[in-house]
Amino acid sequence: MSTHEQPPETLQKSLKQRHLTMIAIGGVVGAGLFVGSSALLHTSGPAAFISYGVTGVVIVLVMRMLGEMATTNPSTGSFAGYARKAFGGWAGFTTGWLYWFFWVVAVGAEAVIGGKLLQRWIDLPSWTMATVLLLAMVATNLRSVRNFGEFEYWFAGIKVAAILLFLGLGAAYVFDLWPGHTADFSNLTDLGGFAPNGWTVILSGVVVAVFSMVGPEIATIAAAESAEPEKAVAKATNSVIARIGFFYIGSVLLLAIIVPWTDVEIGQSPFVDALAHMGIPGGPDIMNAVILVAVLSCLNSGLYTSSRMLFTLAHKGDAPHGIAKLDRHGVPRNSLLLATLVGFACIGLDYLSPDTVFAFLLNASGATILMVYLMIAMSQIKLRGLMIPDEVARLRLKMWLFPYLSILAAGSIVAVLVSMFYVETTRSQISLSVAALIATLIAYRLRRRLNPPVTNHPAPVTN
Repeated sequence: MSTHEQPPETLQKSLKQRHLTMIAIGGVVGAGLFVGSSALLHTSGPAAFISYGVTGVVIVLVMRMLGEMATTNPSTGSFAGYARKAFGGWAGFTTGWLYWFFWVVAVGAEAVIGGKLLQRWIDLPSWTMATVLLLAMVATNLRSVRNFGEFEYWFAGIKVAAILLFLGLGAAYVFDLWPGHTADFSNLTDLGGFAPNGWTVILSGVVVAVFSMVGPEIATIAAAESAEPEKAVAKATNSVIARIGFFYIGSVLLLAIIVPWTDVEIGQSPFVDALAHMGIPGGPDIMNAVILVAVLSCLNSGLYTSSRMLFTLAHKGDAPHGIAKLDRHGVPRNSLLLATLVGFACIGLDYLSPDTVFAFLLNASGATILMVYLMIAMSQIKLRGLMIPDEVARLRLKMWLFPYLSILAAGSIVAVLVSMFYVETTRSQISLSVAALIATLIAYRLRRRLNPPVTNHPAPVTN
C-alpha cells in the first residue's frame, strides 16, 4: 500500500455544519412519531400531546446537560467518556455497551420494519427486502463518514419537509382555511372529554413517548467528526427545543383535533387517518413512503452510531483493540461490520422466531436508552460539581438553573424507569433491560479480572 493510502490514525473531520444540523433533526423524527403516536392517542385521547410535552421537557434537559459536557470536551462516544470520567471505568464500560446494544438491535428492527413497508408495493418476502435495505445502508457507511452525512442530510430533509407540510395543511384545516371545512375543535372535548381515560394514563404515556424521541444525542457523537465540534454541539443543543415543540407536540395536537381519538388504531399511522379526513388522496401511499424514509434514516444512523461507540470502547480497552482499526477512508470498518452482522442476525431471528427470540431482544434493549440518559444526567451533575468557579464561567454552554433542573431530569428518568414496572405493556422491557444492565456489569468485572484495562491507547479523536 502506498504512503498516501495508509489508514488514518484518527476519525476524519469531514462532516459539515449542514450535515450535523440535519443529523440532529433526524434524530428525533422517526417511525415512533409517524406510527407510535397511535398508541398514545388510542389510550390517552386528545391529552396525548401532554405526554409528548412532558417527555420533551426531559429530553431537552438531558440534551442541555450533554451539550454542556460535549462543548467542553467533544469526542466520539462522548457520554461514555463522561461517565468514565465521573464515576470510573465501570460507568464508561456499561454506558458504552448498553448504548451499542440498543442501536445494533434497533438496526435489525428498523431493517425488518422497512422490509415489511416495502411489501405494500413489492411482492417479495420481507426478510429479502430487509436484507437489501441493510446492505444498502452498510455500503453508504463504508464509503466515508461524509457519505453517511450526505445520505442522512437528505433523509432528514425529506422527513422535515413532510412534517412541515403536514403542519401547514393541518393548521389550514383546523383554522377555517380549508375549502369546504369550518373550524371545529370538538374532537378535543367530545367522545369522553379531554382526558377520557384519566390522567394516570397520560403519565404512563410518557413511558411510550420517550422511546419515540430518542436520538438527538447522535449529534454529539457525530460532531467529533466535524471541523468545529463545539459550534456544532451548541447549535444542535439549542435547536432541540424548537424541533420537539413543533414536530411532536404540534403534530400530535393537530392529530387530536382532526381525527376522533376513538378512530385511531394502534399500529395504524394516525397521519394516514388525518390525510383521509382532510380529503387528500393517496394518503396511505404518501405516509408509507415517508415512514420508509424515516426507517432508512434510523437504519443509517444506527449503523453509524453503534460503530463509533464500539470504536471508542475498543480504544479504551473495553473491546478487542482490532475493532478500532480505521480503513483508508477513516471508517472503523470492523466496528461497522460487527453491527451489520448483528443486524443480519436480527433479520434471521425475525424470520425464524418473531414472537420469541426477536421479541426478547427488542424487549431487552427497550429501556437501556433511558439508563444511558440517566447516566448522562448523573455524569453532568458530578462533573459540574467538580468544577471551580473560573471553569464554570468559561463554559460555552451551561445547564440552566444548575443543579435543580439537572436533578429534576435525573429524578424524572428514574420515575419513568420505576413506572415501567407498573405498566403492563412495558414490564417485560424494564425487567429484561435490568437483566442486560446486570450482565454488562458482570462482563466488566470479568474483563477487569482477565484483562486489566489498557491506558496507553491514543485518544480516538483530537479536538
